[in-house]
Amino acid sequence: MGYAAVRPPAQPSPHSPYTADLVSQRPRLGCLLEIVETLVLTLVIFFVIQTFVAQPYKVQQESMQRTLEPEQYVLVDKLTPRFDAYKRGDIVVFRPPPDWVGDDDTPFIKRVIAVGGDDVAFRDGGVLINGTPLDEPYIFEVGGEPQDTNSPQESVTVPIGELFLMGDHRSDSADSRAFGPVEVDRVIGRAWLRYWPFDTFGVLPTPTYPSLSPSGP
Repeated sequence: MGYAAVRPPAQPSPHSPYTADLVSQRPRLGCLLEIVETLVLTLVIFFVIQTFVAQPYKVQQESMQRTLEPEQYVLVDKLTPRFDAYKRGDIVVFRPPPDWVGDDDTPFIKRVIAVGGDDVAFRDGGVLINGTPLDEPYIFEVGGEPQDTNSPQESVTVPIGELFLMGDHRSDSADSRAFGPVEVDRVIGRAWLRYWPFDTFGVLPTPTYPSLSPSGP
């Protein structure tokens, strides 16, 4: 019966080059490249989402009380307005007209009251759209009663491609009553989610106006 010879593993010659350092460095370099690629990809995805899909904003004005309070954070939808036109009742973030831009270029947040083609009128402290009184349960209340909506002009027709915007806190809001309708191109997006502080988390409701004909095309 034969026996298989078992030989010990060959040992490197004391005169041959030793390459362990090179072998150990390659995985480290590969791992570093993977980390860099992941970071770059994450930044690209973050940029794309912020630019085209959704972006967080901090409320810094009191004009939307009590729907939105200062220091709250909202998520602004930039995607759906590309195929779903803004409607009456939407809360939007927009760049104010050039004459109203502050030093820090802070966007405004207001509610869409009327869209292109609508006639807006102010009567007895209320708002009429195309001759129909607007029911606005979201208006800031004082002593249990909603504030009056006062305006320097009695009526205005909103040009096509523009929006008439007002804050829910009517006596503490610089809006379309002062600077006129705003071009849709200046609107950044539709605020749809309040997410901070966490105890205020929730989707922002969009009111409907059954007495009015549907807004938009």
